[in-house]
Amino acid sequence: MENRLKTACCRVALVSLLAFAQGCATLEPIENSENVKQGESYQAQYRATTSDDEAERLRKSSVLMNAQRCAPDQKLGPPGSRMVPPDIDILSPGDLIEISITDDDVISGKYEVSQDGMLRLMHVPPVRAQGRSVDSIEESVRRTLIDEGLYNTVPLVSIRVMDFAPARVFVAGAVFEPGSVTIGSVAATSLDRLRQETAGGRTSARRLARALQSAGGVRPDADLSRVSVWRGGHKKVYDMRPVITGHAYPDPVLLEGDQVEIPSRHCFQEELVAPSAVSPPGVKVFMSNLAVPATSNSQAAISKDTVELRYGTRFLQAVFSLNCVGGTRLTNSNRSAVLFTRNPITGQSIVIERNLEELLRRGDRDNFDPYLMPGDALACYDSSVINITDLATKLGIIGALGVII
Repeated sequence: MENRLKTACCRVALVSLLAFAQGCATLEPIENSENVKQGESYQAQYRATTSDDEAERLRKSSVLMNAQRCAPDQKLGPPGSRMVPPDIDILSPGDLIEISITDDDVISGKYEVSQDGMLRLMHVPPVRAQGRSVDSIEESVRRTLIDEGLYNTVPLVSIRVMDFAPARVFVAGAVFEPGSVTIGSVAATSLDRLRQETAGGRTSARRLARALQSAGGVRPDADLSRVSVWRGGHKKVYDMRPVITGHAYPDPVLLEGDQVEIPSRHCFQEELVAPSAVSPPGVKVFMSNLAVPATSNSQAAISKDTVELRYGTRFLQAVFSLNCVGGTRLTNSNRSAVLFTRNPITGQSIVIERNLEELLRRGDRDNFDPYLMPGDALACYDSSVINITDLATKLGIIGALGVII
């Protein structure tokens, strides 16, 4: 019995020494290239949760701090100037059309717009089709038939679009995944044959909003008032701000080879971090859950790679999804979570650590509760006390004390 008591005492002393050492040893504070503590980073919500007084907190609200860095945007004009122009279907290479000419079975038929944008009919010179409306092409075909002497009087020419081809366009600027995207493609299982065979076909997938979303969606710093489309050396600018509020917005049909560019306002706009026709379809976040009571990531409903969350999800919402809040043990009460992200403008990495209990209890939590961006990573940490408890269990101290008692 005396030997057991000595052994138990030695183990208790050892764990006490380790606990003391752990309490004394502190990790270095997290450093970032950007001045995150003062809010001089992509989101003002990344800054440290300081204990400023009420007036200081109001002056330094995240909305105001984010807005201070914004470049001027385009001013809204009178209501009449914000009307959305009517849709006009224009043709692009690969589009399939059917031409019908009165009493002419030779030239009439189905044609595809060539890759060079020309419409090549039988026995007549090619007619330019790319970027033109059906009505305009019909007029050109009628004039060509007269000029070639095939008709003495103006023939009746009718063109209908049977199918719109996919178009590869280039998207640059304030989107999450700039580059070339293909829009307008439809899976074979989704084709509507009846609609294709009906006169007056149209496309909803070869439009500007779809191109922006296909390029990863617009970033929160995007200037939606100046979305540019370059075509054949000519530039047209669209104000797409109404897309965020659910109002009508310009959404032109794009053609093969179009170039889209959206500038940055160099500031974080919270109103853009919401689901819309130009936002990311979702946020894929890498998660690591080491918290109790979840004994594995599988039980915590976390995949081995990523979790897809709704765009607009904040840090606190994500840690709930991570099963990082709550628990049945006293050692679960001092958890923290770490967010790894990148500034999409500069590409610099940012690491943010939050004490969850402190953040939950703050009335101004939204000022320090960042939004998650695509590709972010989250990790959950328990209180350091749990490590000592586990260590005591492994050393058999708890069992030894139980025998003594």
